[in-house]
Amino acid sequence: MKRIDRRLALGLGAAAWAAVFLCGATVRVLADCASYGLPFTDLGAETAFCSAIAEAYYTGITSGTSATTFEPAANLTREQAAAFATRTLDAGLTRGSRRGALGQWWTTTPHYDTGLGTISIGAKGQFLQSDGSDIWIPAGDKVIRIRASDGAVLGSWTGATSAKAVLVAMNRVFVTDSQPSGVLLMFDPSTAPGPMEAVATLGKFPTSITFDGNRIWTANSDVEQSSVSIIDPRTWSVLNVGVSPTLGGVVFDGRNVWVTSLGDIFKLNTDGSISMTVHLSDEGDALFPTFDGTNIWIPIGSYPGSLVVLRASDGRIIKTFSEASGNANGLREPHQAAFDGQRIMVTNWAGDSVSLFRASDLSIIGNYSTGLGESSLVNGVCSDGASFWISFSGVSVIARF
Repeated sequence: MKRIDRRLALGLGAAAWAAVFLCGATVRVLADCASYGLPFTDLGAETAFCSAIAEAYYTGITSGTSATTFEPAANLTREQAAAFATRTLDAGLTRGSRRGALGQWWTTTPHYDTGLGTISIGAKGQFLQSDGSDIWIPAGDKVIRIRASDGAVLGSWTGATSAKAVLVAMNRVFVTDSQPSGVLLMFDPSTAPGPMEAVATLGKFPTSITFDGNRIWTANSDVEQSSVSIIDPRTWSVLNVGVSPTLGGVVFDGRNVWVTSLGDIFKLNTDGSISMTVHLSDEGDALFPTFDGTNIWIPIGSYPGSLVVLRASDGRIIKTFSEASGNANGLREPHQAAFDGQRIMVTNWAGDSVSLFRASDLSIIGNYSTGLGESSLVNGVCSDGASFWISFSGVSVIARF
C-alpha cells in the first residue's frame, strides 16, 4: 500500500476545491487557517483544507504530529491510516447516535437500576422488540405495549396462545404464536387495543421472526419438523421450507437471511434453501443472534456457553468469547443478543446478568447483574436506540438497563 498524504487520508480530496457552488452562489472557505483557532504553525498559506483539518482536530481524529505542527505533506503508514479511519467511525457512531442526542454518553459504566428500572407487566415476557418509541412484549396470550420514555403500560392486544416474538414493520405489529400449528398474528398499533388477527399459518412452534423489506421470515423450532416460513404480506401466501432439527433464531443482514440450528448457522437463499453452512460450536445450540451492520453475534446456549462473532459478508468466524478462550465476560447460558448502535448486549439465562461488548472493535465492556436472582431467567433483549430493555421469563417484569 502506498503512503498517503495526511490531508487525503482524512478523506479530504474533495476539499481541494477552493470554492463550491450552492444554488448558484459561490461559497469560499476562509483564507487563513489561524482563524479557526488551530495551533499548527506549519499550515502556511493552506486554504483548501482549513475547515476539514479543524473538524478533524476538534473531534479528536487527529492531534497533529506535535503541539504546534501538523506536517500537511507528510505521508501516513498503514497503522496511522487505520487509526484515522477507526477514530472517524467512532466519532460518527457516537455523535450521530440517538444516545448522543439524549446526552447518554456512557458506554463503559452501564448500570441496572434495581427497584427502579423494572416494570411489572403481569405476565412472563418473551422476545421483546422496539419501534423506537415503544416496547412491544409478547407474553403468553397477549402482546403488551410499553412507552419507552417513562415505562407506562399503554395497552395489551389479545388472542394468542403462546406469543413468542414480535416484528414491527409496514405500520403493523406481527407476532409469532408458538403452537403445534404455528400462527402469524397481526394488528394495527394505531387502533385501540383489542384482539389480534390471524393472517397466516406457519410451521410448528414459530420462535423468531425477521423482515427482509419485502417478506416476513419465521424460524419454526419443532424438534422433529423444524422449518422456515416465508410469508408474502401482499397475499399472505406462505412457503414452508424444511431446514434442520431444532431451529433457533433468524436474522436479516441486509442481503441474506440467516437461521441458527443446533451448533450451526445457515445462510439462506431467497427460496429458503441453504447457500452456506457455518459450524459454530460443538458445545451447545446456537440461539438468538443480532446483526451490527457488519457482523452477526450468535449466543451458544450451553453452560457456561460462548458467543461467536461471524462476518456476514463471507461467513468467516472472526472471534469467539468463551471460558476456553479466556474472555467469557460472565457468559452463562447466553440466550439472545441485541445491538444499540455501539454496543452488543447478551442476556445470560442462567447467570442473572447481561454481558456487554463494544461492536466496533469486539472488545469487552463488562458483565452486570440484573439483581433479580437466577430464577428470574434473563431472556429477551432489544434496544430502543437509547436504552436496552430486558425480559425475564421467570418473573412478570421487564427492565430498562
